[in-house]
Amino acid sequence: MQANRTTESLTSAMGSISTGAPTASATVRHQLKCAEKETRLQWKQEKKTGGAKSSHPAKRSSLDQLTALVFPGPTRRSGLEHRQDPLYLTKPQNCKRIVVLGAPRVGKTAILRRYLRDGFVEEYSPTSEDFLRKLFCIRGETYQIDILDASRERDFPAKRRLSILTGDIFLLVFSLDDKSSFEEVCNLREEILAAKSKLTKSSVPGHCAQPRVPLVVCANKADLDSQRGISRAEVLKALGGDCTYFETSAKDSTNLDKVFETLAKRGGLPTETGPFQHRKVSLRSYQAMRTDRAAWKGGRVARRDDPCGTLYPLARRPSFTTDLRQILGPRKGTKPGQGLEKCQIQ
Repeated sequence: MQANRTTESLTSAMGSISTGAPTASATVRHQLKCAEKETRLQWKQEKKTGGAKSSHPAKRSSLDQLTALVFPGPTRRSGLEHRQDPLYLTKPQNCKRIVVLGAPRVGKTAILRRYLRDGFVEEYSPTSEDFLRKLFCIRGETYQIDILDASRERDFPAKRRLSILTGDIFLLVFSLDDKSSFEEVCNLREEILAAKSKLTKSSVPGHCAQPRVPLVVCANKADLDSQRGISRAEVLKALGGDCTYFETSAKDSTNLDKVFETLAKRGGLPTETGPFQHRKVSLRSYQAMRTDRAAWKGGRVARRDDPCGTLYPLARRPSFTTDLRQILGPRKGTKPGQGLEKCQIQ
């Protein structure tokens, strides 16, 4: 019941923007804040009742300690958002968000654990939502990769659409022993292309240009060949020749290095962002290297030209308001009572 109210609130807010209804900016912001509060309440209720948990729980913090190190520039203080207010800044070029989608029990979290070099866990634990952030320093440049494992958003279309619109790179995962999971991936792929096409301007009025979306389809559990429920030929026929496809195994890491390398290339990221292409350092060492200080007395710090990366433990997913402002662009000054301009994202 609570989750349904969350979806309705978010859908109402996005609907008001898309239809160009004469709704004041303050009203839309109020609806978005209500949706965000309801989502937090839902998360707390799931935690109390022993519901689905995140395998990498995000530690919430009102201040982002690395903002000044990662993206230097003017900042604003805020009790809920990062110190660097995203509503007034454009998204940095070196900051990308990878959105991982797919049916339950296909191995999405296991693949992400391989990406983070956390090994493989045989026991299954359902994921509600994971938001991870990894920071890299490669050839003197700083890169930030946010990873959203939106497993439970399959039940909330408005939240899933928002995740798609704010995603830069997409990894769709299905299981080779479950044909229905492949059908869900096909539907997700069509939804992603349709949503992204709304954001692509076309020279023909009333038509949307076909977007070039960095997208990789991953068929997991290749180690269970005897239980295969769909053939490679069927998959390639359904996806077409323009889709990148890999058969992988999170258990023995089959082809995962190729998946991560392809995600980086298609997303405009250096190949050094791959799990085995950089030195894994602690957050303290990363901070010290960025500020040209020794991490600790006698400690070993990677050279400045040595690719390195670290997992940022205090990352949390931006609010609905922040994500929507990212889609709509920089906020322009509006007169009190003036309605929002019509948006083309729907």
